[in-house]
Amino acid sequence: MNADVDLYQEIVVEHKRSPRNFGELAHFTNQARGRNPSCGDDIGVQLDVEDGKIADIRFHGVGCAICIASASLMTEAVRGATVTDALELQGHFRALMTGEEEGDEEELGKLVSLAAVQRYPSRIKCALLGWHALAHALNDRPGGASETSTEQSNGSKG
Repeated sequence: MNADVDLYQEIVVEHKRSPRNFGELAHFTNQARGRNPSCGDDIGVQLDVEDGKIADIRFHGVGCAICIASASLMTEAVRGATVTDALELQGHFRALMTGEEEGDEEELGKLVSLAAVQRYPSRIKCALLGWHALAHALNDRPGGASETSTEQSNGSKG
């Protein structure tokens, strides 16, 4: 199986079946919600940011396999990272999904398993939804709640 060809890589299927960090945090400092009205994906992200680092992160909501797997992989990738590093990774992942960058496994780790999504333009928003919510949560004031929609961002911001 070639990671650049198959949309539903084994790792993607595994993260859809058993999403990591799924649920809500009892205590969080930042949160945001992402919605894709065209397909019904709706993901909330909650973070506990301490001293500029993501101490904990959870996501909740409903979505297709790509949306849930991407959010699950995102939580694993950014837990323990600095806010700056998480936002930088978000930018690299967005560039991968939009074809602006090649997938670098050293830089993106397991996230490269989603590289084939770029061949399915209608699914790019699914893969980016949790990441948009993450960026909004990190860029907004602590304790606030933010909401983003794929119809507002068109996959080019966030």
